[in-house]
Order: sequence, then structure tokens, then C-alpha cells
Amino acid sequence: MTWWQEYIYQFKNPEWFWLLILVPLLAYYFFKYKKFKAPTIQISSTDSFARSRPTWKSRLINIPLFCRLLAFVFLIIALARPQSTSSSSNVTTEGISIVIALDISASMLAEDFKPNRIESAKKVAQQFIDGRPNDLIGLVIFSGESFTQCPITSDHSVLRNVLKDVEPGMLIDGTAIGEGLATAISRVKDAKTKSKVVVLITDGVNNSGAIPPSTAGEIAKAFDVRVYSIGVGTKGMAPYPFKTPFGIQYQNMEVQIDEALLSQVAQNTDGKYFRAISNKALESVFREIDRLEKSKIEVTEFNRYTDEYLPYALIAFALILCELILRYTILKSLP
Repeated sequence: MTWWQEYIYQFKNPEWFWLLILVPLLAYYFFKYKKFKAPTIQISSTDSFARSRPTWKSRLINIPLFCRLLAFVFLIIALARPQSTSSSSNVTTEGISIVIALDISASMLAEDFKPNRIESAKKVAQQFIDGRPNDLIGLVIFSGESFTQCPITSDHSVLRNVLKDVEPGMLIDGTAIGEGLATAISRVKDAKTKSKVVVLITDGVNNSGAIPPSTAGEIAKAFDVRVYSIGVGTKGMAPYPFKTPFGIQYQNMEVQIDEALLSQVAQNTDGKYFRAISNKALESVFREIDRLEKSKIEVTEFNRYTDEYLPYALIAFALILCELILRYTILKSLP
């Protein structure tokens, strides 16, 4: 449970601020036209004043005018009725611990997805991570063996950087689905969150590893870990890149995904199996998982408003008082 409090400043009657338009007009009037109302003395020459230096009183003669204009501004602010808002929120979140188990076998370079399967999976997984800021998320990669690339963490910036660098060839080639799933379960099973989830992404058939996928599914069920499995690959044939002395060559190969096994593992853990045959289908799958595993957030919010106009009114009063004192004492001028 987290708690925070913030203070927001607002104005109850902001329409009074339109009167601020008068401030430059009043200033222009006082400085430009006041001299025409002032009494003048006619003299034949001003040469006698050429060498005279202005006194400190003459330099400060406009201080009362500035006080009057500032008082007008602060009166307008007071009339706009400034208020401070004290906002308190009690937020309760039921976080979810999620481990993404990503197949990085060589077959994930097939280009039935654009640019290929693994880059498409990484992009969609990234979007999935960004959409779940309250959850603990980790990453396990597997091919012929499995490895924890990032333990479950709330620091999603670290997870994003790790995911970005994942590519085929980092591990021995093969497809050890059971190993990858078991490693993911070991990383999430002890989490203190209410829900524990593994998102398993693969494009093949289990052909290596010491742990069968069905056994890993039983382990997941025992630890109350829900598995969402995703079969990535089009139906039929898909173009696979091969390195040759003449550069990259492509060969169409049959897409083989053990859908029955992946579906069984998901169903035994109260999860769900999805088949993604295109980029859009893969995005849709992750949106569906995101919808099924939404964190519950309960928010109780309290707002309290406090009028803050009094300081501005007091400042305006002080400025008017200062103007009167200066105008009728040390800066007093003869009519």
C-alpha cells in the first residue's frame, strides 16, 4: 500500500484576471499624460538647470505610482480567490509477478513475421512490459538450454535493455521447452504477489532438455503458476535464412509447433494457449493476456480546499499604505 499527498494551487474566480489588461493602460496614462495636468512655470531659459544634479527624491518620485499599480495587481489576484488544494490518495495494488520465457532457437529467425519472429516477439513483449508498470517482470531465454536473462524486477528500464540485446545464438541451439518453462517457474514461484504468471513464447517442438514440458506444467500447477503459451509461426511453410559462401540464402521449411502440448500445459495451469500467425496476431495475443491479467487498483481520494487570498489582500493594503505615506511625507510635491 502506498500513500502520497500533493498540493495544487488554483483560482476560484479566474475571470478577475481580465482586469490585468488595465495595468499597462494605467501605467501608460500616468507616465504619458500626467505631465499635462502638472503645473508649469514659464522661464526664459533652462541654462541655469543644465549643471544641476538630480536629487534622490527626484529619482524616487515614481515609487508611489509603482506602489499603486502593484497594489492594483495584488487586489486582482485576491479577487480571483486563490486556493490551495490538499489531495490525499490511498492506493492499494495487487501486483502480478510475470516471467516471459522466450524461445531464441535459430528457427526464430524465420521471416514469416517482419522482420523475423524473434524481433517481432521482442517488440510486442516490450509493449507488454511498458503497459504494466505496477508488476514485477522477468525474462528467461531458452533454446537447447535455458538461462535467466533477468530475474523478476520492478526496474523495467533494466529489463528493456536486457530484452533489446537478446538474439539467437546466445545458447546451444535446440528447443528445450520444458527447460525454459521450468526455469521460468523457478524464478516466479517464490514471489509474494497474489498472482504468478509465465508467458511462454516458442515456435517449435520440444527436442532437447532433461525436463519434459508436461512435467514442467505439473510443477507450475503445484506452485499455482498460471502459464500462457504462445505458438509463433504461420501455417504451412515459412522462409528460413541460411548462411552460405554466397551470402544469406532462404529456404522454405514446414512450420511445426506442438500445439497440443502447449495447449495442455496452459489448460492444466488455468492459463490459455494462443497461436500467432502474423505480427498483428501476436500483438492481439499480448493484448488479450494483458486484459486477462490486469492488476486491481483501489484508490480513495480526498480533496481539501483552503482560501489563500488574504496574503495578497494584505500585500495590496501595505502597498497602498506605503504609497500614501511616501506621497504625503518625504516625496510630497507642491500643487
